[in-house]
Amino acid sequence: MENLSDLFSATQQWLFESLVQPALFHLGLSGFIEDAYDGTMWVLAGCLQLLVMLAIFVPLQRWRPVERIIDSQAVRLDILYTAIHSLGLFRLALFFTTQPLAEHLFGELHILGFSPYHLDEIWPGVTDRAWVSLILYLLIFDFVDYAIHRAEHSLPRLWALHAVHHSQRHMTLWSDNRNHLLSDLLRDTLLVLVSHLIGVPPAQFVAVVIITRLVESFSHANLRTGFGRVGQYLLVGPRFHRHHHAIEPPAVPGRPEANYNFGVLFPIWDVLFRTARFDGNYGPTGISDQLPAHGSRDYGRSFLAQQWLGIKRFCQGKTRAH
Repeated sequence: MENLSDLFSATQQWLFESLVQPALFHLGLSGFIEDAYDGTMWVLAGCLQLLVMLAIFVPLQRWRPVERIIDSQAVRLDILYTAIHSLGLFRLALFFTTQPLAEHLFGELHILGFSPYHLDEIWPGVTDRAWVSLILYLLIFDFVDYAIHRAEHSLPRLWALHAVHHSQRHMTLWSDNRNHLLSDLLRDTLLVLVSHLIGVPPAQFVAVVIITRLVESFSHANLRTGFGRVGQYLLVGPRFHRHHHAIEPPAVPGRPEANYNFGVLFPIWDVLFRTARFDGNYGPTGISDQLPAHGSRDYGRSFLAQQWLGIKRFCQGKTRAH
């Protein structure tokens, strides 16, 4: 773990000193040196994610696909969403929006005597080991993600944004990042706040983000596979998560559809809160009101259309929860 972290840091340092820093000095933007160094880290993390997706997940999809993709335009749009997140464009937006607010908030709290609770210090000699603390952080952030995900399906305004994600009728490894930008902004803001509250070291936070993104990409893949009778309870896979995206009318009138399998990394939260279903059959995905029999609702065919419709329905606050 430490060797991988050292390699990542060395690559970040080389990339920054060789390309980013000279470019900033050339453009007269030396005042952004520190922020650009952090930005280099996130771009490198995104490139690592893309490399794994292309080298491993793409061949797996071709090996055992669930369905033949007939809407290539929708998949290309998902690739655009992935590029926005993986190549640092979304992080750049966070830098100009939430980062100054977070720094001001925790700066004021520090003046008042607040100090973060360092989770890795609760059991000296055990939790301060890198791999142990990483598992703890993954569990905590996954629980937060589970809670956010359930809220997105329960609260109409949040569902208006989250519906952008569920409107994809052909799930692939690129579909994970098909989200409304406001939804991602709210989620990432909460995760950053949690990271400050429990004192997550920057390197561990980056590791949590990379692992979470890769598992999410894999669980959305057009791949007919699971982790077996035991493994399906340990890690969220394509079969488990595809059932969450199933396009099916509610079994009971007025009850939200797909009200199960909210877990991002670990199914344990679904098991504990009785929202787990392991009987998925790789059926079609989407939202039931996209079907002609339920109104053929439009969720947009382009990036701008999806973002606009999400904002419009969010402001109206009339979209039913999924």
